[in-house]
Amino acid sequence: MSSPGLAVYASDPSVSRGRRYSEPLDVARTEYQRDRDRIVHSGAFRRLEYKTQVFINHEGDLFRTRLTHSIEVAQIARSVARNLSLNEDLTEAISLAHDLGHTPFGHAGQEALNVCMQDYGGFEHNLQSLRVVDLLEERYGSFDGLNLTYETREGILKHCSVEDAKKLGDIGQRFLENRQPSLEAQLANVADEIAYNNHDVDDGLRSGLITIGQLKDVDLFAQYWKDVQSAMPGITERRAIHETVRRMIGALIVDLTETSLKRIQEVNPKSADDVRLAIPLIAFSDKMAEQSSSLKKFLFENLYRHYRVNRMSSKARRIVQRLFSIFMAEPQLLAPEHRSASHHEQDRARKIADYIAGMTDRYAMRQYRMLFEIEEV
Repeated sequence: MSSPGLAVYASDPSVSRGRRYSEPLDVARTEYQRDRDRIVHSGAFRRLEYKTQVFINHEGDLFRTRLTHSIEVAQIARSVARNLSLNEDLTEAISLAHDLGHTPFGHAGQEALNVCMQDYGGFEHNLQSLRVVDLLEERYGSFDGLNLTYETREGILKHCSVEDAKKLGDIGQRFLENRQPSLEAQLANVADEIAYNNHDVDDGLRSGLITIGQLKDVDLFAQYWKDVQSAMPGITERRAIHETVRRMIGALIVDLTETSLKRIQEVNPKSADDVRLAIPLIAFSDKMAEQSSSLKKFLFENLYRHYRVNRMSSKARRIVQRLFSIFMAEPQLLAPEHRSASHHEQDRARKIADYIAGMTDRYAMRQYRMLFEIEEV
């Protein structure tokens, strides 16, 4: 089953490179629609509801989580995919799956788990997302994982070292040959950046960790904040923030669409495989890329490294590191399904990393309290 209205350079499900395990085609859905549906119904996707974006889940009901972030990425990516006549279903599947392997507590959790795993191959959330869909999900009787198509798996793996790529077979080959992924994968990657930059502005302002005054020094925000104040005098600050962020996202989407279309027309790829041999084609203009980078730098310096975020990040690192250490030292504390059947230390460490990476914020905190605090139950 193919998708109508696709450009010649889009990913066509009827000529997909297929799945790791052969399955009959679905008469009602394309292969990429099936991928999207499998991701949405997975346990790892549901757990994203209680995994941190920036603020720990219990700090407030209105802050973004990995789940709401993934939905917002998918919405942005689908909008641009439609403008460029790309495959919307594949774009959505990649967008929804890109954070499935993320640890609890955001980047602090990932950094801590990577430190714990340094002697056992390290930990990286893109690789873990692929591991989730290839191996860890247990929903089918005939195979481990979700058995997604090559194109969805390709898009999930945004980054990969040469050493890791050599172990991944066909899915790692492009990193060894310096080739690009599909346009849908490139788009999901940029949509991720648009979503977290702009929505972290909203969450940062809501939390009080950054201020309008500080953001007025950031060109992208200042431009649209000024436009909103001029067009809507007397508007409340909360509404003005929403209007400004909405306009910023709109401007980024328009620029991304126009610049990408121009680059596609210049290269003139005749197929999805031509895209893989070309330069990156989904991109901002130079001016917009600079403005987006400045916003990202501002958020890094003023929000992600704010002392209150640092305090929670420090606590999160200790939770992850101590959980890993005690499970490695005393594997009998683990439920049977989380113990490795192997006697090799590296296999045991990877099994424990899988367990910890799959935890939600609140589950990890509960496990920590159960193991390290004496309290009445």
